[in-house]
This record gives sequence, structure tokens and C-alpha cells, in this order.
Amino acid sequence: MSEMPTGYDVLHNPALNKSTAFTRDERDALGLRGLLPHKINDTETQEVRVLENIRRKGYDIERYIFLISLLERNQTLFFRTLINHIEELMPLIYTPTVGQACKEFAHIFRRPHGFYITPDDRGSITEILGNWPEDDVRIVVVTDGERILGLGDLGANGMGIPVGKLSLYVACAGIQPHQCLPVMLDVGTNNQELLDDPLYLGYPARRIKGAAYDDLVEEFVTAISERYPKALLQFEDFLTPNAYRLLDTYRDRILSFNDDIQGTAAVALAGVHAALRITGTSFSDIRIMFLGAGSAATGIGDLLVASLVEAGLDVKAARKRLWFNDLHGLVVAGRDNLMSHNLPYAHDHAQLDFVDAIKGIKPHVLIGATGAPGTFTCEVVQAMSAVNDRPVIFALSNPTSKAECTAEQAYEWSDGRAIFASGSPFDPVEYKGKLYRPGQGNNAYIFPGIGLGAIACRAQSISDEMFLAAAAALAAEVSEQDLAAGSLYPPLSTIRNVSLRIAVALAEKAWQQGLARAQKPDNPEAYISNLMYLPEYPELCLKE
Repeated sequence: MSEMPTGYDVLHNPALNKSTAFTRDERDALGLRGLLPHKINDTETQEVRVLENIRRKGYDIERYIFLISLLERNQTLFFRTLINHIEELMPLIYTPTVGQACKEFAHIFRRPHGFYITPDDRGSITEILGNWPEDDVRIVVVTDGERILGLGDLGANGMGIPVGKLSLYVACAGIQPHQCLPVMLDVGTNNQELLDDPLYLGYPARRIKGAAYDDLVEEFVTAISERYPKALLQFEDFLTPNAYRLLDTYRDRILSFNDDIQGTAAVALAGVHAALRITGTSFSDIRIMFLGAGSAATGIGDLLVASLVEAGLDVKAARKRLWFNDLHGLVVAGRDNLMSHNLPYAHDHAQLDFVDAIKGIKPHVLIGATGAPGTFTCEVVQAMSAVNDRPVIFALSNPTSKAECTAEQAYEWSDGRAIFASGSPFDPVEYKGKLYRPGQGNNAYIFPGIGLGAIACRAQSISDEMFLAAAAALAAEVSEQDLAAGSLYPPLSTIRNVSLRIAVALAEKAWQQGLARAQKPDNPEAYISNLMYLPEYPELCLKE
């Protein structure tokens, strides 16, 4: 066992630093006398100071920088404050603020976070992974930065996404901080503005592609699986063709999933189930229309098909309940510009524009996953309202600036009848004397619980049935009070409990399917709950 750091070293170790909470005895034993102010604070007082500093700042990007700096110097206080004030702080450390943080990443850079791999590291990835200080990594979030939220190719600036996701793994599901590894596959960028920026920190070339790209990913995945055989690998914010190809290549080889495809799908499916409790529509009779036909939209579609099949439909009938629109209009058979993941949903139907498709097909639910703001216009919302007493409208694109419409627009244009959910948060809306609290269909409701459950049971892979179980567990946490307020998701303040419920549901399904390496405990919920990290200052080993 290594010797306990002392003096300045312990103050600059974010996992050990207690700042003004060190006791007199600890200050004596660890050589901290004279290095700290006299007064000893409890953690509650430290939280008050943190919140006061955050709230006095004028811009969210400044609040983000402050919070990341807190994580760098006092890990326990960061996670304690985040957990206790998740509704206020999650929009700062993740969507929507993380979008701006990624755009400005090179300009607000303070200290390095995570692990970077470039084409120059080809042949050496296993060796350089040895530079990472932790040996027991359980969650790896990796991106290549090509499709960051709805913002496009941000290259190495996209590291803000894995860092933010892993903060939520810790805060929302209690994954141990030292077991988290953010990775940037920095394979270049085609964003000329970044390449021309003298402060840009990424690989200064256009993106590699083809065999060179695939070979680098293969070497990375192999290295991760060898060095961290118990780790779950989450693919994040890859361009649609790469996202599907990598998911298909690796989902059965190693424990992995794609959050944009599968996590988004589970959140949306849970929201649909909750919405039907309001509308009274039978799930097996539902018609759903999508604006957008990329990885997020078709991922939702694929899981909806699996859920409809589970409800008794055959695959062909299930797919006929789902309709997609892209830049060229309705996705129909006979079009020669469709990608492979769109083909199962290309139905025999006349080509229509978006609004005419709504009028003709009469969907119960409209889901936006476009990254194109304002595409749910007044005409669109009114068309949905004309064919539904309670139109269900999901504007899922992130960050908030990319949402297909705002909550206020959805309520106003539907005369208060819309059942609305979004990917990024919107404030409550008062319309004609009624207060609506729009639910946020954020993947943070799903992926932390997926990770916790997979780790707990040592899953070999994550099946579609596990995502169905996760979606059902999330939908079950939506109360009648939530629905009455217009929210299709439970309060963020309950998210650790939600993650626990999802983790248990996933693990139970893994044991049922024979996909768990760990033996099932007598009480899975108690077992998994005991694994969850609590941000409490460590009891430091003091020398006699």
C-alpha cells in the first residue's frame, strides 16, 4: 500500500482533499498546519459556499468552469453538491451548457481530463493505456467528436461529453469516480474553423476514415478489453454510419452500447408509455412519426418495434406503426437515397411533405431528433392538434438551442393540449392560468442505471430486452402527480433511486437470459444499492 500523501500533496489530491473540513488531528498528522485557514467547516457549510459562488456568476459557461475546477480540486465536495442540487446543477455540467463548453473547450482549457488517442498512437495504444493511473476501470465513455449533440464536428473539443457523462454516472448511479475513464479518439476534424484556430488542442489534420479509422478503433477496443476486462464501453456522439457500424461490430464482442441509439431509445420509449397513460391510447394501436432519420431516431424506432413485438405484434406490423421524415420528406419505398438503417421503415406510400404526412397518417406521437431548431412550427403543432385531442410532442434535440420547438410554443400552439417532453430542460410554463412542468427526456435517466446494473451483475452484453426492462422501470417511476403537471418523467431529484430501479431491472433480465457472469445475490436491490458511491470525505490513515 502506498504511503499517505501529506502537506501540499494531500491538498492537491482531489480524491483526498477536504479543504477547510480537515480536523485539527488531521491537520497535525498530515502536515497541514499553517496551510489552511483556522476555522473548520462541515460539508454543509462548504456546500453553501459552493452554491453562493455559482449563483453570483453571470453566465452558465462561467458556472461550468467553476464546477469543473471544483472537481479538479475537491472531488467529494463536487459530487456531494451535484447530488444534493441535481436539478439546478445538471444543466450546467451537462446539457445544455456542456454544448457551449465543448465549442469553447480549447479556449477555457485549464487542466487535462481523460485519455486522448490519435493516429500517431497506432501500434502503441495498449502501452500508453498503462499511463492511466487506475487499474480498476469499470465505465469507459468514448467519442470521436464528430457529432457532438446537435453541434456537429467539434473534434477533440468533444472531450467535454465523456467527462460530463461520467460525472452523471457517479452522481446519478453511484459509480465509483476512480472507476471512470473518459476517452477521446482524436482522429482529426473536418471543421476548418477549428483547424484554423491557433488555440485548438486536437490532432491538426482532417479526419482519417476507412480502414485507417476502423483499425484504430479496433486497436483501442482490444486494448481496453485487455487492460480493463470488467469495463463497460459506451460509444457516444459518433456520426450515424459509424455509430451503427461500431455498435453492430462490438455489442456482442464486448460489454458495450451506444447511448445515442439505445439510451435515447429507452428514454423515449418510457416517455411514450407515460404519455399513453394520459391519452388512453393502447400501445399496440399507436402510430408514431419522426422528424429525423439518423441514429437517434432510428434507434428509438428499433426499440419501439421490439416493444410492440413484445406487446403481440409481428415485426412487419410493428414497423408499419412508425413513420420517418428526413430532409427529403417522408421515408417511403422507392427512394434511392436511403441509408441501410432507414430501409426497414421505408413503407409503400406516396411521397409527402412533413405537414401533409401528419394530416394523412394521423400519428398519436411526434418525435423530433433532428438537431435543427424550430422545425416543429406552429403549422406542425396545429396539424398534430387537429388529429389528436392530446397531441404528444417530443422535441428531443440537444442542446436547448437545437430543440425542434420550445415548451411554451407547444402549449400555446396547441391551446394547452400538448403533452410535451424535450431533451434539454425548459422552465415551467403558465398558460391560461395552468402551470405546466415539461418533462426532460434526458438520457441521464437511463444510461447511469444501465451502467450500474451491467457492472453489478457483470453482464456479458446488453440485450434489447434489457433496454426494454430499463424503459419499463423508468416509466413505472412516473407518478400520477407528475402526469397531472404535464411531466412524462420523474423529478430529477429522485434520479439516484430511478437509476437503482433500472439497474435492478437490467440485472434481473441479465440473470434471466443467462448473460450475467456474477452469481445472483439473495437480495439484488440491497446488493446493488451497497455498491453505490456516496460522496463522503475519506477517513484518512493517520500515523501514530
